Amino acid sequence: MSSKFSTVRYSSGGEHFEILVHPDPALEFKFGKNIEVSQVVAVDEVYSDANKGLRIPAEKLTKIFKTNDFLQIAEVILRKGDLNLTTEQRRRLVEEKRKQIVATISRNYVDPRSGLPHPPLRIEQAMAEVRLTIDPFKDVNEQTKMVIDLLRGILPLKSERIKMLVKVPAQYSSQSFGALKGVGDIVKEEWGSDGGLTVIIEIPAGVHSTLLDRLGSLSKGTAQASVIR
Repeated sequence: MSSKFSTVRYSSGGEHFEILVHPDPALEFKFGKNIEVSQVVAVDEVYSDANKGLRIPAEKLTKIFKTNDFLQIAEVILRKGDLNLTTEQRRRLVEEKRKQIVATISRNYVDPRSGLPHPPLRIEQAMAEVRLTIDPFKDVNEQTKMVIDLLRGILPLKSERIKMLVKVPAQYSSQSFGALKGVGDIVKEEWGSDGGLTVIIEIPAGVHSTLLDRLGSLSKGTAQASVIR
């Protein structure tokens, strides 16, 4: 097999199938991007072992996949099979997932001793200590739960949400409302006759400081925000 290609492996009914693909288009296809199968496959053959060049007979493919159209067969293998990532692809995806997990923890959890979010660097150091393995394809939220369970032994973590009362003058209300919707759940909103905005919003405690900075920037320091019970 050429080092320029990757393999997608799929097993069904006790049979094993492999196709050769272009690495980056294949990865984009697996992530749901609208790419033609013909742009993904590198060789119009289905193998039982691509490394050895062992092809599967056409009659067996027709029997199993109910078609003799290679692209239709390849699409099934692409969608249901496992893509063998290149070293660079795996490194990049794992790093992206790691950053997303760190950001999720920093956003939604605080140090119960101080009530403040842990700095991202401290979370990354704790993750390195527990030597966890990040799956490049697995859902971030699902992996975050696993990471939190592992980290609790060395890093105090508390999930906490707070409510804030926010008031924004009319000239800054529209853009501020958009920012508010992006960080939490709007519990109540009131628009004054002059266009001013009053909102009660529930947010993760970890984004409190970030939200204050964002509101201050959008409203030129005129917004008022306070934590309420």
